[in-house]
Amino acid sequence: MVAELGAAGARWDADEAVTALYSEHYRSLVRLSALLLRDSMQAEEVVQDAFVAMHGAWRRIQDQDKALAYLRQTVVNRSRSVLRRRVVADKYAPTPGPDMPSAEHGALARLEGDRVMAALRKLPERQREALVLRYYGDLSEADIAAAMKVSKGAVKSHTHRGMAALRAMLEAEQTS
Repeated sequence: MVAELGAAGARWDADEAVTALYSEHYRSLVRLSALLLRDSMQAEEVVQDAFVAMHGAWRRIQDQDKALAYLRQTVVNRSRSVLRRRVVADKYAPTPGPDMPSAEHGALARLEGDRVMAALRKLPERQREALVLRYYGDLSEADIAAAMKVSKGAVKSHTHRGMAALRAMLEAEQTS
């Protein structure tokens, strides 16, 4: 069809020319763009935009024999623009926040925390101090020993006994 355009030597009306090009080359241009973009929906948009642009520029096209080449180049250029926009959008995309736990999860965690705190209050003072400094304060054994003014061995002993007592209280509470 494009060859007929050149052979006739006449300038077709933009509507007729673009319609002829569209019916003959639309699918191959979409395949070209889809190969570049890896997205057939966006490729269709690019090709449609290229045809609209060609229709608007039809009178300025010097050599209408090269209309298909002009159209292909337009599709390639517009596909490249889409790819550049993707890179920029990906670069500046907001990072998604962490998945939020459900309200039920929060309620259960709070209930479990309340149970642990109640059991912790029942422990002897030294065991409670050792556990709080270790697991809530995230201190090392040496730091706990310095804070409690005891040896590292005593810290290990208080921590071990406190954990055993806490576990026993929580298990007993669960079975009753």
